Parts: sequence; structure tokens; C-alpha cells
Amino acid sequence: MTDDDGMLPPLTVDCVQPFQIEATGVRGRLVRLGATLEGVLAGHAYPPAVAAMLAEALAMAAVLSSSLKYDGIFTLQLEGDGPVGLMVVDYTSSGHVRGYARFDAERLAAEAPAANASVPQLFGAARMSFTVDQGPDTARYQGITPLEGATLAACCHAYFRQSEQLQTAIMLCASDMARAEEPRRAGALMIQRLPIANPLQSDAAEDDWRRAVAMMSSATASELLSPALAADSLLYRLFNEDGVRVYRQRPLAYRCRCSQAKVERTLAAFPLAELMAMAENGVLQVTCEFCKANYVMDEAALRAVGSR
Repeated sequence: MTDDDGMLPPLTVDCVQPFQIEATGVRGRLVRLGATLEGVLAGHAYPPAVAAMLAEALAMAAVLSSSLKYDGIFTLQLEGDGPVGLMVVDYTSSGHVRGYARFDAERLAAEAPAANASVPQLFGAARMSFTVDQGPDTARYQGITPLEGATLAACCHAYFRQSEQLQTAIMLCASDMARAEEPRRAGALMIQRLPIANPLQSDAAEDDWRRAVAMMSSATASELLSPALAADSLLYRLFNEDGVRVYRQRPLAYRCRCSQAKVERTLAAFPLAELMAMAENGVLQVTCEFCKANYVMDEAALRAVGSR
């Protein structure tokens, strides 16, 4: 089992590991998040249930975005009428990750969901959307589907069934966010069945797919999350009966894209009178929801922005 350079992959976390099961028409992605996840969660003090769901959303978006060819930003958005009203995760094609959740603290405290709360408990009636944005001169792709399922993995399965895309199976997991003394991690494993060229091989391909799903399903959460178990070792453990080939890993890293210049460009869309009305004591503060960076604009700066 080698990658396309004949070298074993060096990373165990914060990467996407593409692979293919050689004896079948099945490809896949393995994702593990460590420091990347910590970067996203830092500074937010999310309740354990929210942190766990956001961790799984980050892992799910990583496996989905890495299976696409694009040059831009892939965004996953979960929106509902439950205690968690909004969850947003985005990945750039260069592997930079960020995300945040917006929730009603009073409702969440009143309902007191467990650390492994279900999707309906947190989001209520909700929908999930995927967006690929490759810049102002290209058309944006967007897929929207209701959140149907107790877990994010089940919701993802429902989306693929409805969209008539490639047959897909996915596993998601996150560490126990209530145990503050332990490192927080998330993992995802996804396989997809490739189209077959010869219809006469459909029965054999169906058997291959079912066997691949069974092998994938034998993975445990501890295996997906453990930094001590190399990605190639886990994949070999799961799929060695049919042979598995791993390819070049794609590193992931937490990075927010907010900046003073972007804040000023956003504010420049408002009339000066509105900017001054939003200010308190002549000062307007803008906080990035992703990283909590705080940008402060005094009256002179607002007038300069408003005059553009």
C-alpha cells in the first residue's frame, strides 16, 4: 500500500487522506482533525453538545469538499429553528478551515441536551446547504436539502440518496467535549462507489460495494480519532482484503480570512448616516463570528469609509 510517490504518508491528524480500494470501484477519504479543530473552537466556549456537532460538521465538510475539484471556497451551512439556529463551516481549496455556531444559550440551558445530542434536538426543523464559490466570474453551485436524520452522517446519506449522485457511505465522530482535560478531535471516513462501464458487471459491483460498506462500518470511533494509529495503518486494517492504495495527503489548517480591509469594504456598502447610527459614542465595533477578532472604527475612520 503506497501513495503515488511510493512514500508512506507522514501525517496522522489535520489532513485528508485520499484512497482507493483496488479490487473494487470504490474511492474514499479519511479525515482527522486535531489542532485545526482546537483553532475553530478556541475562544467560543461552546457547550459540549454544540462543540461536538460543530466538530462533526467540520469533519463532514472536509471529506465532502476534498472529493470535489474546485478553486475557491466550499461552505457547509446548517440552519434551523432549534436552540442552535446556525452552523457554518467553510474550506478553501488550499486547505484552510474555519467555522462557527450561533445558538440561543437560554433555550439550550433549558433543554439541557446531552453532549451527544441528536440533530433534531439541536436544530429542530432545519435544512443543510452546500455551496461552492469559485469567485465573482464563475457561477456558484449550491445544493439544499432538509436535515433528515438523527445524526449528521444520516443527514448526509439522505442528501446523497435524494441528489442521485454517487452512492456514498460516511462515518463521523468527535471526542467527548465534556471532558475538558482531553484533546478535542474529530474524524470522518467516506467511501463512494464509482460508476461502472460494463452493465454486465453490475451484480459484482453491488457485492463489492456492500462489502466495502461493511468493512468501513467495522471502524470504531477510537480508531478514527487516535493520533497513534497512522492513516495508512487504519485503512489497511479496514480494507486489506481487497487491497487499498493511498494517495498524497492534503494538510488542513485553521485560518480565518477576516481582516481590517474586508471589514472596511463591507461597511463601505452602507450610507454614512447608517454607519454613524450604528456607532456607540462615536465608535463602531465589528466582531468576526468565526474567530472573535474585534475591529474598532472611530468616527474619523467611519467617515473615511463612508466617503468611498
